[in-house]
Amino acid sequence: MSPSAAPAVDALLAEHADLELRLADPSIHADAAAARKLGRRYAELGPVVAAARELDTAREDETAARELAAEDRTFAAEADAIALRIPALESRLAELLVPRDPHDGDDVVMEVKSGEGGEESALFAGDLVRMYTRYAERRGWRTEVLDAVVSDLGGYKDLTMVVRTRGAEVDGVWSALKFEGGVHRVQRVPVTESQGRVHTSAAGVLVYPDTGEDADIEIDDNDLRVDVFRSSGHGGQSVNTTDSAVRITHLPTGTVVSCQNEKSQLQNKARAMQVLRSRLQALADADAAAKASAERRSQVRTVDRSERIRTYNYPENRISDHRVGFKAYNLSSVLDGELDAVLGALTAADRAEQLSS
Repeated sequence: MSPSAAPAVDALLAEHADLELRLADPSIHADAAAARKLGRRYAELGPVVAAARELDTAREDETAARELAAEDRTFAAEADAIALRIPALESRLAELLVPRDPHDGDDVVMEVKSGEGGEESALFAGDLVRMYTRYAERRGWRTEVLDAVVSDLGGYKDLTMVVRTRGAEVDGVWSALKFEGGVHRVQRVPVTESQGRVHTSAAGVLVYPDTGEDADIEIDDNDLRVDVFRSSGHGGQSVNTTDSAVRITHLPTGTVVSCQNEKSQLQNKARAMQVLRSRLQALADADAAAKASAERRSQVRTVDRSERIRTYNYPENRISDHRVGFKAYNLSSVLDGELDAVLGALTAADRAEQLSS
């Protein structure tokens, strides 16, 4: 760790101590949301504090061993052994000091849309939804479908769902799934193909933090158009005799959010507004990132096979992520929710990029 990083470490140590005092105050827990936010930040700083203290201890121990070695040479070997540990501890602390994504502990809203490929694309979109749902189950997370347009063969033309942790986690859903946004391409023999030929189709994934009520976004009611309709099931069949489903359009941005999962129109509108806030916050964050860096990573919002981020090749049982060169031949396991390897490769690449810059 460079000397210039010392003031940053001192500031984080002071913040950690202040948070510890505030969390010990019973009055802070009267506001559950505020207490949860402070608790999450306290947990985030924990590894930094532990690494900084371990490094300080090692440096002090080496100094003490060197002083003792002046009188007793048997301490020289101990001092040398401690000195060998210090560079690794410095590297560990430097890695922890890389600024965290402020949304890493957030839940996410995920949208999966069929694209080129017609019915086959909708079926593949359904496979992606199942993959993410299975992955969430493996992590002990909860999923909730907010809106879905089902295709004739049981796939999804469009689906919106929320993925939530069951408690406050430093590394939440966003930290794992934030790189999933983009075009996912599939190569396989469709169920609609009578000649056994391999076809290529695509589905799009959009993922953004579920900031909801915490979003720093002001929405003018005059900027909204609210439409109500009946909830639909398979093939567009009406499954509700009342107009309880809600579609909200944010006119300035053209952002459209629908929700039909709740039983009442009021509940659907409230949930749709939360999703709208999250989407507008994501747009604001993307604009801010664009201004800060022309090389930012962006999500693809059009389902064009040429802009793919990942390919799922069924004949070869292969999954390839084109951004980091990841390739594995366990596609069936991945589609069953075993995403740790590919998500880990994306996280490691992002971390390495941040460290190098």
